[in-house]
Amino acid sequence: MQRRLNLIAHHGLNRLASREHAWLQRLNGAHLPGWEVGLLRLVSRLGDGVFWYALMLALFAWHGWEALPAVLHMIVAGLAGTLLYKWLKGATERPRPYQVCPSICCLTAPLDRFSFPSGHTLHAVVFSLVATAYYPALGWLVWPFTALVALSRLVLGLHYVSDVLVGALLGAATAGVALAL
Repeated sequence: MQRRLNLIAHHGLNRLASREHAWLQRLNGAHLPGWEVGLLRLVSRLGDGVFWYALMLALFAWHGWEALPAVLHMIVAGLAGTLLYKWLKGATERPRPYQVCPSICCLTAPLDRFSFPSGHTLHAVVFSLVATAYYPALGWLVWPFTALVALSRLVLGLHYVSDVLVGALLGAATAGVALAL
C-alpha cells in the first residue's frame, strides 16, 4: 500500500513539476545581479534556523521569563514541522528543480536531497505565526523575512512553487495545531 501511494505521489508531483518549469526559469536568479543573489543566499542561510534561534534568544532578552511560553511553543511547533517535512520528503522523493531541468541553476547548496515540501518555508510560517500570536508587534520583522525565505527557495533553484505553497500551508496548519494545544 505504501509503495502504491509513493508511485501516485511521484506521478502527480512529476506532472506538476513539468508545468512549473517555465515559471521557475523566469524566477531563477541566474540572471540577477550578484548582490540580489547574495542577499537571497543570506536570507536562505538565516532561514536555516539562525534567524529563528536569534529571535527566541531576543525574546528572552526583552521579556525575560515571560517569553518562555512563546519560545516553548516555537520549539514544539518547529520540531513537529521538522518531523512532518522530513517524512514527506522521504515519502515523495521529489528531485529538486535544478536536478531535472538543465536551464534552472542551483545558486546555493541544498541542506538535503529532495524538494517537497519546502522545510524552510514551513518553518518560517510556523515560527512567524507562533511569534506573532504572542507578540503581534513582531509582524513587521517576521513576515517580510518569511516572504523573502519563500522567494529565496525559488530564485536559488532549490524548490518548485508547489513545494513552497505546500510548505506554507503545512506550516500554517502545524502552528495552528500547536497554538490550539
